[in-house]
Amino acid sequence: MKSLGALFKKHSDGSRPQEHGPPPQQPIQQQPPAQAPAQPVNSDQLQIALVNRFSTSAQVYATIAGRALDNNNALVLVQSDGRTLYYPASPPAPISPLGADCAIRLGGPGSTTNITVPHLAGARIYFSLEAPLTFFLNPGPALVEPSVTNPTDPNIHLDWGKPMSRNQDYGEVVAESFCEFTFNHDQLYANISYVDFVSAIPIALNLSTRNSGTRTVAGLAPNGLDKVCSALEGQHASDGQGWNQLVVKKDGRNLRALSPNLGLVGNPNLFKGYFEPYVDKVWSHYSSKSLSIDTQASFGTVSAKVSNSQLKFEGNALKKPTTADIFSCSTGPFATGQHAQTNAIIPRLAAALNRGTVLKANLFPESQSLYYGEPVVNHYSRIVHEANVDGKGYAFPYDDVQPTGGADQSGEVHAGDPLVWTVSVGA
Repeated sequence: MKSLGALFKKHSDGSRPQEHGPPPQQPIQQQPPAQAPAQPVNSDQLQIALVNRFSTSAQVYATIAGRALDNNNALVLVQSDGRTLYYPASPPAPISPLGADCAIRLGGPGSTTNITVPHLAGARIYFSLEAPLTFFLNPGPALVEPSVTNPTDPNIHLDWGKPMSRNQDYGEVVAESFCEFTFNHDQLYANISYVDFVSAIPIALNLSTRNSGTRTVAGLAPNGLDKVCSALEGQHASDGQGWNQLVVKKDGRNLRALSPNLGLVGNPNLFKGYFEPYVDKVWSHYSSKSLSIDTQASFGTVSAKVSNSQLKFEGNALKKPTTADIFSCSTGPFATGQHAQTNAIIPRLAAALNRGTVLKANLFPESQSLYYGEPVVNHYSRIVHEANVDGKGYAFPYDDVQPTGGADQSGEVHAGDPLVWTVSVGA
């Protein structure tokens, strides 16, 4: 992803994500949400309360960037005062520095920093400890985000993740994480994303509304990253498939856990042949019986059957996906295109393959009780859900797929009448 204009993966029906995961664990202590502002709420602005839940005196920084919906989708960042907007001009050359200070310093432990933003799409709030993250601009302008897979990125030693920029390797070992949101004229949608990595910084979300109640997502437990890394190493010990190679350490401590999709960026041979035997069984199974997919859209329920090594349904067909296709959810047969019905089928089939449910049901989306019951599944996703306090988190690109009426698994909050969105960082 090269700019904030395409931060969100296409959702299963072109709208916001949804879904639920494993049983909740013991909840972590949460700070109360910020009080609603005393002045009348402006529906064209979003009130964001950034809560510092760290018990130490480490300085916390936040950077907010997105696309301004009411200003021709222009790239915009919030400056360090938490109010002034910075609309960068297109620079003359790639990897140009920002022209404004956009590192917002949060107050000390237990404090709340109030921010106001306009309508934004594809936006992120990045957090870092001890030092602000380094961002750059490419012609466009396009925001060059920090990278976890590029060894020359200045943020590479920060505890976070996201592929992108190219610069000299410098920087201290500090922590970083982010959450995503879109605030448009219809609603606020926000989530905690683990699609690329898990960081050492827990983030929790609380959304208070004018008339529709409160929504919360608890996030990782304080030692969530260590739990994820230990479980990945344990899974490798069990099946020898290389899950331990997703664990990134610095000076002996866990720095981050990469998703399989990002793991393949650094090592294309990782997980080679992992899903293929399972896919062969699926293709064999549905060569003699039909598979049904509820598109949860105007196409209704679509039936498919394997013929000539392709999963064929009315109007189109899909070839066998590879391991890389399944982890990415966007390559090979899972690349979306002009065929709207196929674009509705892809998320549901990709999600079922990641969750290992394609041989356990014949109608998809399927019951959440079936998730991750097979030995060959996306164990990173399984482990991430287990490490979150309430089992919620967006752990692979179509983790929003759920049966109609199913509980949310993707770790999102949304409302058409947002009052205050509280983002708590640390534990």
